[in-house]
Amino acid sequence: MLKTHSCGELRKEHVSQEATLAGWVHRRRDHGGMAFIDLRDTDGLVQIVFNPQVSQAAYHIAGSLRNEYVIQITGEIVPRPKGTENSKLATGDIEVIVKKAVILNPSETPPFYINEDVEVEESLCLKNRYLYLRRPRVRDNIILRHRAVKFIRAFLDAKRFIEIETPVLIKSTPEGARDYLVPSRLNPGKFYALPQSPQQLKQILMVAGFERYFQIARCFRDEDLRADRQPEFTQLDLEMSFVEEEDILQLMEELFTSLVEIVKPEMRVLKPFPRLSYKEATERYGTDKPDMRFGLELKDISDIAAQTNFDIFRSVIEKGGNVKGICVPGCGHYSRHQLDGLINLAEASGAKGLTTIAFTGESVALDKVKSAAAKYLTQVQLENIAARFEVKPGDLLLIIADNLDVTNRALDELRREMARRLSLADAKLLAFTFIVDFPLLEWSGMADRWEAMHHPFTAPLEEDMLLLDTEPAKVHGRHYDIVCNGYELGSGSIRVHKRQLQEKIFELLGYSQEEMESRFGCLLRALEYGAPPHGGIAIGLDRLLMLLAGEQRIREVIAFPKNQNAADLMFDSPSYVDKTQLDELNLKLKHEILREVYPSEPKH
Repeated sequence: MLKTHSCGELRKEHVSQEATLAGWVHRRRDHGGMAFIDLRDTDGLVQIVFNPQVSQAAYHIAGSLRNEYVIQITGEIVPRPKGTENSKLATGDIEVIVKKAVILNPSETPPFYINEDVEVEESLCLKNRYLYLRRPRVRDNIILRHRAVKFIRAFLDAKRFIEIETPVLIKSTPEGARDYLVPSRLNPGKFYALPQSPQQLKQILMVAGFERYFQIARCFRDEDLRADRQPEFTQLDLEMSFVEEEDILQLMEELFTSLVEIVKPEMRVLKPFPRLSYKEATERYGTDKPDMRFGLELKDISDIAAQTNFDIFRSVIEKGGNVKGICVPGCGHYSRHQLDGLINLAEASGAKGLTTIAFTGESVALDKVKSAAAKYLTQVQLENIAARFEVKPGDLLLIIADNLDVTNRALDELRREMARRLSLADAKLLAFTFIVDFPLLEWSGMADRWEAMHHPFTAPLEEDMLLLDTEPAKVHGRHYDIVCNGYELGSGSIRVHKRQLQEKIFELLGYSQEEMESRFGCLLRALEYGAPPHGGIAIGLDRLLMLLAGEQRIREVIAFPKNQNAADLMFDSPSYVDKTQLDELNLKLKHEILREVYPSEPKH
């Protein structure tokens, strides 16, 4: 080894020892005729000192060092002089007096700072990922990822789970997003798909008799990206036989609680995990993935609004819509400009507008509020609205009148925005929540058919089984989500384990017998051979780690992520390939692409 110790491991107990270190120059300072350098490796930073009175040769080399040079030094570990200790560094009580130094490799000037955690333009960060990963914060995120996955494996092993790998080249099946397709050279005209999840495979493993399976699975979805999505992602995939919902929910609560205590002890977990029905979550928070770290709950005032002379309210209610809102504490002083910003946010979420009522006085009186709606309200109606929202002096009501979906969506956005502005969410709190009692199916007006709320393998509630033939909209599924701080971390369900019921659900979803056999024939046949009752869950590890690390984007916890166009800027991928490779795969490009990419090829 080129080092005897890592930079981050040195402590007071190492004083008087000689150490050989190797790493990157993180920061350089010169004063008092000596050079001070923070040397960095994977484990952390340590201060090394070049003193010409100790080694003139080493001090001479220090003069040529620049940030990100790779060096090796040998020196004595000593206590820092009294008053110069650095409590922000784990190694802040000691320093290394350099006796010998070697430059192992110089470095060009990086295109952005490594030793300062300033924002980097995304394309620059992704193109130079090998440099961005050197940043201590990002490095720590990747180490956190390693520790979390290691803990999960040990936890599940202790619970008698078996880790089993499933194929990456599989059959294209509907999972809710576009598949990434892979052409087969040996089977011309046929394609593999990259798995969106190992759903059918893990159910087949239950049929095969592996009662407790898990996998740290790589999954792929060709969908539009955002801050918490990547085209390829990692999930904890888990399945169990002979279980009910409660068994899986309790297991997940124990796993996440223990995980945070071990790998991120400075974070707090809301215990026990609250449980909300899908209906309750959407009514109170406007979404099935609520952030439970703060209140600002939605209140429905449709009954009061229907009695007012405010045409905006009454016309919406007459069309079957709703009037709902949130009460924001202490924002009754908002300026016209600030209110216009909130109106724009509501309209961007699909609402036709936003009604505001600012309570500026000490009492609830029509002459003490600021609102365009005030002249259409009676004193009693205003008092009833204020009582519904439990208004206090200085509060601001944000009210949306629209159909229920739009109302909930817009208020969810406003709720999150106001919590951000008012710093209502505790950054050190992880508020895990289970959402249960989902509808089994939802009607798609665009497709003019029923679609699975979760996926087509979810079992219906036993007591709702008879409604499948008569009132499918009223059937609830044995489906559960786990959300945290406003993000959906995972979904799971108790599965259908009998062929007849599975075919019935496929039929409701519009599949013909031929399509069932083509898409799901393997699973259907497996269910005929003593398939046990089983269920499971899949947890998005990238989103979980984003929350554990306190990041806003999942690319900060992924070593080599892609940009919003699913492109890898470091490798310039996806890229064009040689035409011979296309010929081997029996593929042809459209003429206009062919002319652009292969201009020397004959036009055909």
